[in-house]
Amino acid sequence: MHMLTITRVATPVIRASKIAYKSPYMHPLARFVTEEAVAIMFGIQIEQIQRVDCYCYMVYVHANHISKFVSYADFPPPPVVGANYSQVFWRWRRRWRKRWNRKFAPDWWQNFYINQIQQSFCDDDLLDWWKVLILIKSALSDEAWQKITQAFQNTKGSLKS
Repeated sequence: MHMLTITRVATPVIRASKIAYKSPYMHPLARFVTEEAVAIMFGIQIEQIQRVDCYCYMVYVHANHISKFVSYADFPPPPVVGANYSQVFWRWRRRWRKRWNRKFAPDWWQNFYINQIQQSFCDDDLLDWWKVLILIKSALSDEAWQKITQAFQNTKGSLKS
């Protein structure tokens, strides 16, 4: 008699998107808007987000106790956008200088990338995130880069186990 061994593989949670496009013109950075980024940006759970409306020039976030307009330049790029976003670096840098008087990405970007890396289900997902990080490395502070690299190494090691 043979015993059947079942290995559980973590699968992503599928949920209805709370992102709505409210303008006939789609902003070039609208592809960066994700529920995960909104949740980390405001320090809330995804379930607390009621809606995210993408208008022509701004994003409106409505969540429990939050009602704010956010710039598209505040959102970090996910892997699904591909490698062609070097043209938006000037938008980010200008936004960071105007808003926070700094030349690097806001601290929550680091948390966003660490969170996404830790939730990678396979080596291919992890590699996709790494490709994005290599492309935007200059936008991250040295401290953020070290923390992200450490999370990447830890996750890579746990995927091989």
